[in-house]
Amino acid sequence: MSFNEIYEALNLIKQHNKWRRKECINLIASENVTSPLVDSVYLSDAMHRYAEGTPFKRFYQGTRYIDEIEEKTNQVLGELLGAKYVDIRPISGTTANGAAFFALATHGDKAMVLPVFAGSHVSHTRFGILGALGLSEEEMPFNSEEMNIDVDNAIKKIRQIKPKLVILGGTVILFRHPIKELREVTEEVGGYILYDAAHVLGLIAGKQFQDPANEGAHIVTSSTHKTFPGPQGGLAFTNNEEIYKKYKKVIFPVFVSNHHLHRLAATLITAYEMKYFGKEYASTIVKNAKTLAEELHSYGFKVLGEKRGFTETHQVVLNVREFGGGTRVAEHLEKCNIITNKNMIPGDTPEMVRDPSGLRLGVQEMTRMGMNTSEMKYIAELFYSALIKKEPIEDVRSKVVEFRKNFHEVKYTFNIDLNKFSEEYLPIIS
Repeated sequence: MSFNEIYEALNLIKQHNKWRRKECINLIASENVTSPLVDSVYLSDAMHRYAEGTPFKRFYQGTRYIDEIEEKTNQVLGELLGAKYVDIRPISGTTANGAAFFALATHGDKAMVLPVFAGSHVSHTRFGILGALGLSEEEMPFNSEEMNIDVDNAIKKIRQIKPKLVILGGTVILFRHPIKELREVTEEVGGYILYDAAHVLGLIAGKQFQDPANEGAHIVTSSTHKTFPGPQGGLAFTNNEEIYKKYKKVIFPVFVSNHHLHRLAATLITAYEMKYFGKEYASTIVKNAKTLAEELHSYGFKVLGEKRGFTETHQVVLNVREFGGGTRVAEHLEKCNIITNKNMIPGDTPEMVRDPSGLRLGVQEMTRMGMNTSEMKYIAELFYSALIKKEPIEDVRSKVVEFRKNFHEVKYTFNIDLNKFSEEYLPIIS
């Protein structure tokens, strides 16, 4: 028997790990890295098991410890996020959204969402699960100069079209969304505010951003792996018991059967990391993003949101049309080992989705690897070298690889001897 196929697969994984974890500046706004401790608990026997239902009320036997882990995870997340009711069963942010749409609206209802160029997630649109559930997408008035919702016109439109859902948050969110300002009028027409916190959950947990569950959002959905540095997964939370009861009846059995149990303990440990280190981590993220934006602006890049100070989150958004557009720039930067993603921005038309004008950056992963404002200034210099000075790709790439040599260790986690930890707590196969 030849093991060449196995070695080939293992080598691809090895190459990926080396490239992305040690040789790249990772600026994808929707990614992060888990700590070695979280990685350890993620690899457990729970990955083989099923636990349909809710803790201590399962359709399977053998879940006594899973029940306790899930209940504890919901409890700690609730404390972090200021929420009475948390459901960790969604396996992604999209799943969390779909269950909320299904629980709170019916086929034919209207949902008011941000334009795609302003940050709505595909699941909020007619192309995603919103459309699949038969909800009609109505565009939210947006102020492109402010890079935020046009509150006065949004209020007028809510009264006019009477949407069942008003969806805030999203994939591009530079500034706080007007939850309080839209709550009263939304309830006036019999609707609900859903806040998609996928990108800013870690900032919320670290008390460095708005508090949607207590500012008027009827339900908050999220993923668990962006500014919140956990394993991939989703959750929903609310302070409204009636909405929670509706949601928990929908997430299972409509959207999720088994909810990937090995991620529960990993999410719990991440929640503890955020409990003890979250404020420092989140505040550093915000400072780093603002520094990166200011430095890029000083080099002559068109950074969106200038009127309001560029950003209040982990994100920085650039107009790179003058350099060939988002696709060309993202591909060029990838060759330099700087990982970003193209993004639509105000002024782009739907036809430009494959080649938008924008570039979206996120600093949360590099912050977790120990980078601070001085490193953000150097990253801005690398952008200048790659795109304005047009230095050879090989030269920029070598600078990036050399730069990353100092940032291989995950920060904002617990200092535990993982060898001892594994021996005592995780004898997975013995």
